Amino acid sequence: MSNSDLPDHHPEIVRRTVAAVLPTKLKSALGQFMTPLSVARFMAAMFPDSTLQTCRLLDAGAGVGALSCAFLDRWAAANGGFCFQKVELTAYEIDATLRGHLQGTLSRYAERLRILPHISGADFIEAGAIEGLQGRLRFTHAILNPPYKKINSASQHRLILRRAGIETVNLYSAFVALSLALMEPGGQLVAIIPRSFCNGPYYRAFREFLFSKAAIRHIHLFASRNKAFRDDQVLQENVIIRLEREGEPGPVTISNSIDDSFSDLTTHEHPFERIVFPGDSEKFIHVPASPEHTAVELSPLIRSSLAEIGVQVSTGPVVDFRLKNYIRQRPQPGDAPLLYPGHFTGREAQWPKEGMKRGNAIALNDETKKWLYPNGFYTVVRRFSAKEERRRIVASVVRPDSFPSAIMLGFENHLNVFHEQRKSLPEALAYGLAAFLSTTAVDDQFRRFNGHTQVICA
Repeated sequence: MSNSDLPDHHPEIVRRTVAAVLPTKLKSALGQFMTPLSVARFMAAMFPDSTLQTCRLLDAGAGVGALSCAFLDRWAAANGGFCFQKVELTAYEIDATLRGHLQGTLSRYAERLRILPHISGADFIEAGAIEGLQGRLRFTHAILNPPYKKINSASQHRLILRRAGIETVNLYSAFVALSLALMEPGGQLVAIIPRSFCNGPYYRAFREFLFSKAAIRHIHLFASRNKAFRDDQVLQENVIIRLEREGEPGPVTISNSIDDSFSDLTTHEHPFERIVFPGDSEKFIHVPASPEHTAVELSPLIRSSLAEIGVQVSTGPVVDFRLKNYIRQRPQPGDAPLLYPGHFTGREAQWPKEGMKRGNAIALNDETKKWLYPNGFYTVVRRFSAKEERRRIVASVVRPDSFPSAIMLGFENHLNVFHEQRKSLPEALAYGLAAFLSTTAVDDQFRRFNGHTQVICA
């Protein structure tokens, strides 16, 4: 059945209608963007076949029911691979309007399928944590498009999660962690979530929790950042992940598609050791784009961290809006050069530069010098880049002879700076590091584990 043939009450038609009138501020406040039909069907198809008699399905943040319905549609299909005699469905949706649509949709499914739906308007963080601590609920399956919203460190949600043994900074990872905690051994969870958890330093505790509870079985990548939730104009790199509660680490399926049509779907299988490197204390999750090993993986020489070679990397310390009274378009005698990403169009800095909107220099005085570095050799990279760019990492070298009269240098906050204890690198190291960071091998390796626009170097 094509989308144009769907009845008016179908979740996809309801989703489009509701999404078009739902206030943007409300979407942002709830952090919830509803799942398109093609994505929901793909997610339902990711579950392995099951011979269970009773399925206990969790849909936390259910919206209008797109994910639950895609799961039920697969069960109802003659060759769907689910042999359930009945499905006990627990759906959480905090928004009353969406919950009304959800109720109507599941009621229609209950007329023809043996399902026992329970719809809750409770806050899933609060309710799920209580159920998890008391051990009352245990699900065999979970399908999630959780809300994407930061959790304040002093919020009630953060305290509730901490009591449940979950330390995380965003609702999406909290929903996944809580759902895992509520799963039976062998339970299957499929979720569409931002890729940032794969390597973000703030998600280390979440990754440790995830690996203590489950095994990764499948990760799907979208080549385009803005297609999975195009109706809501979400510019966020998302992945779909399948986890198995208390599963043993083993081969991981990696699939790719350009967008949510899945017309160019490719699939490979990789050993777990290619996904999470043995001995990696950060538990970074690498997602290979092809079955071939990268040059970085193959080289036995590339195994040292920056700390092991005595190099540090820092975000440029000059936040211009905080020091705007000291920033100047035209340098004056005694000023320190101020370098923005726009000063780097090649391998070295072009300074001063005409047409720079924010400035070329910063006054050198007692107020500003604590934010500056001594003139010298430094390797710099832009702090932000998008996966659509030809190179994610663009490295350049700052030379002291480019600023012959300068004592200090300012690096603006949108740069990452490689240094030795806030002092100059040796010239050969600065150029060698820039050359290494500019290789295709490093670019390929970086794309495997970086899931957001921040360029994080370690």
